[in-house]
Amino acid sequence: MNSEKKLLIITASNGENLKLGKRFLSLAKEMNTNPELIDLTCLDLALYSPQNHSKLGIPSEIKSLEDKMLSNPYWVICSPEYNGSIPPVLTNAIAWLSVRDNNFRSLFNGRPIAIASFSGGGCMELLISLRIQLTHLGAQVVGRHLASNNKNPAKDESITDILKRLIQMQPLIL
Repeated sequence: MNSEKKLLIITASNGENLKLGKRFLSLAKEMNTNPELIDLTCLDLALYSPQNHSKLGIPSEIKSLEDKMLSNPYWVICSPEYNGSIPPVLTNAIAWLSVRDNNFRSLFNGRPIAIASFSGGGCMELLISLRIQLTHLGAQVVGRHLASNNKNPAKDESITDILKRLIQMQPLIL
């Protein structure tokens, strides 16, 4: 592999946060990274429940998502705020990913992750909730996040700064 850092941009919306994810993708390409984008709203995932887990096993969409996540050591999550918290599509994906093996933290543990949002409100409840959840799963969440909306649009300089902070981090081998 060359010196490019592999980066996965995960969006939890096919609207403004997908647009934000594409801006991260475009700017990341200019920074000696090899970025890839995945839109969680395109996955056809059953709602996680212990009954569905027992009945369905791990869905093939989760196995494919897991492969992408494992092959990209750096992640950016772009998500809207839903009802003051994390949107169902993201919570559902995280729930499925956390039961794929016996260690619910294994995929996230030591992983550098940046978080960003475009939301109609202030985004802070989402960003705080997501930071708490990702930290609980063992991730290294970049100290700076991106909160944007129509009155406060994301600036390229902010996105670039967050990407620089992210790719300077080293994944922890645990």
